[in-house]
Amino acid sequence: MSPSPTAISGTRKDPDLLDRVPTEVGLTPFEAGRVRALVGREPNALEWGMFGAMWSEHCGYKHSKPLLRTLPTKGARVAIGPGENAGAVDLGDGLLCVFKVESHNHPSAVEPYQGAATGVGGILRDIFAMGARPVAVLNALAFGPPDEQRTRRLVSGVVGGISSYGNCVGIPDVGGHVSFEATYAENPLVNAMCIGLVRREGLRLAGTARPGSAVYLVGSDTGRDGIAGASLLASFELGAGDDAKRPSVQVGSPFLEKLLMEATLELVERDAVEAIQDLGAAGLTCATSEVAAKSAVGMRVDVDLVPRRATGMTPYEVMLSESQERMLVIARPGRERDVEEIFRRWELHGTRVGVVTEGQVLEVRAGGEVVASLAPRWLVDDVPEYDVTTWAKAPSAPLDTPPGGAPPVTEQKKIGLELLELLASPRVASRRILYRTYDQMVGTDTVVGPGGDAAVLRIKGRRDGIATSVDAQPRVAAVDPFGGAAAAVAEATRNVVCMGARPLAITDCLNLGNPERPEGAWQLERTVAGIVAACETLGVPVVSGNVSLYNATRDPLGGSHDIWPTAVIGAVGHLDDVAAHIPVTTGEDGDVVLLAGSATVSLDVSAYGADRASSGGAIDLELESRLQRFVLEAHARGLLRAAHDRSDGGLGAALAELCLRDGKGIRATLPAVRGIDKRVALFGEGASGVVLVAAPENADALRALALERDVPTWTLGAVGGDLLEVAPVLGLPIAALRDAYENGLPAALGRTL
Repeated sequence: MSPSPTAISGTRKDPDLLDRVPTEVGLTPFEAGRVRALVGREPNALEWGMFGAMWSEHCGYKHSKPLLRTLPTKGARVAIGPGENAGAVDLGDGLLCVFKVESHNHPSAVEPYQGAATGVGGILRDIFAMGARPVAVLNALAFGPPDEQRTRRLVSGVVGGISSYGNCVGIPDVGGHVSFEATYAENPLVNAMCIGLVRREGLRLAGTARPGSAVYLVGSDTGRDGIAGASLLASFELGAGDDAKRPSVQVGSPFLEKLLMEATLELVERDAVEAIQDLGAAGLTCATSEVAAKSAVGMRVDVDLVPRRATGMTPYEVMLSESQERMLVIARPGRERDVEEIFRRWELHGTRVGVVTEGQVLEVRAGGEVVASLAPRWLVDDVPEYDVTTWAKAPSAPLDTPPGGAPPVTEQKKIGLELLELLASPRVASRRILYRTYDQMVGTDTVVGPGGDAAVLRIKGRRDGIATSVDAQPRVAAVDPFGGAAAAVAEATRNVVCMGARPLAITDCLNLGNPERPEGAWQLERTVAGIVAACETLGVPVVSGNVSLYNATRDPLGGSHDIWPTAVIGAVGHLDDVAAHIPVTTGEDGDVVLLAGSATVSLDVSAYGADRASSGGAIDLELESRLQRFVLEAHARGLLRAAHDRSDGGLGAALAELCLRDGKGIRATLPAVRGIDKRVALFGEGASGVVLVAAPENADALRALALERDVPTWTLGAVGGDLLEVAPVLGLPIAALRDAYENGLPAALGRTL
């Protein structure tokens, strides 16, 4: 039986302070009562702060955890599922791919540059805390209309923070997703994904600490940045006074991160550590309590030993600081000198701050006294959970147009001009002006970077490779959270398939509004249900992820506006031969162009129709599954020259993007589908559509295989010429397509390429 936590020296007795503390750290009266019942006494201010951080939405997932348990997490290739710093899949021959996506939304809204930069730093640490070397990062971003000054400031800061941090650490940024919608004007989304590689024997977990082992805080020193970031900044709605929260945004140093990464990986290589935990949200409080709880041990730490960069820091500030570039390391017995020597050589702190204990008590000391004494399980396992389904309620009517969006447009121009306007619109245009600032080739493993359907990475010394994509479908989710989440899973895995890779697993980041409101609770429940349905049908498990709630803004009149429910999905696929991926090409003159999957599309929630109309969109997951398997089989048989997902902008944009790959024209006709006119066929959007290019001698075999696999196909036309011709509706020069597509977003942002 574990000993009980000890009484605390110097507990504050001021009754006014005790009444005030739970509110100040973000706990509700019910939660404060539960804390008192667990502890059996009145906690002191530090202990209240520790509970506030660990029981925050950001750390405790109290509104989402019951739903997250319904996600499918098992699979033949799953090596590590949810619960660790990141998930992992088996690539064969003892090599694991470790990956995860996380949010840094509210910090980026308050301080865009540092918020985005430290978001990259945090996701990198999640990967190398597992003993894996990061090999690529991706990002999913969402902003308001690009012609607004606030959006331009946010874009500049966020993109600058991402590029600066990733480039300095030396990790290529290989792909992403960017949305521009009015719903994100005040509450942007900044989601960062990282992929790493590790031999199975080098994998390190957080829950393997043993009593008697030394506890080290390694990396950077500790300051006052980020204090209460998890409990007060990330777990509540943004309001008019957000400038006051700037001190809660962490400040990053990518050069220190690089040193920390190399030192940590050397520790793993020399097998000098039992357990590793990143210091992210809630800082030392989270790292110590999670390692202790997962390992079923206790821990004693002395905050006086923590290296600091600010004078006069209290134990509260040290335990709750979210200063970046820090890790908690549990040394193997007898290897303490190795830990200290490695970090000394890398010119980083490698400071012994405590010891793992037998009793399951987290004891914090300062000035020779015990200043906090809590059971780790109280902080980690006893977080209250709320069943949002009991108050979830669908909205009375779907959202018809984006908040603050343009009024319905009824005037129609010539279709060719409309296609050019669509290609130049922020919803479809090339994102090159953003990603050109990212180093995509550092490390020399990037085979296909931004611009393809998914990124492709080689694995040094091996024949196989990885394809990865990150996607979201917010316009669909705005009117159908289930369909939007399912469509995001389908799009991410479909993009991986379009590179010839077999999807192995996904990671998800659920960005939603306030779960305490009936509509917000309903959106959360339906979003998770959509991911469950898609993953089960497509056969891809969820191995890691993050939930970011309270993405809402308060206006001066007291109102509150949630963002659209936005499920960001990162997919990882495996290529048996990285050199044999489906190339990013238009094809050869005379090649046949086909549409496979579904031609049933709609202007509702499409990029073309976003300011005209919006109603729900359905997805046939069984057809999606058959389509993905068909494309992979066709590629394995050598029947494909190219493949491209039909996504934002519909078939018209997909054909234009195909043309722009090699600067070659395409002569096509629209698929004939009853009840769908030429504009809907050209600009309408819907899941389960892939444009395929095949050599003429392979076209019949491709169509026959599709028939066998119950996948509809339509022959659209052929590659050739210097125009995109869609008979009888348009004919546009490649140069005009390129000008619209490449210069549209720079013009909207007030920049030049």
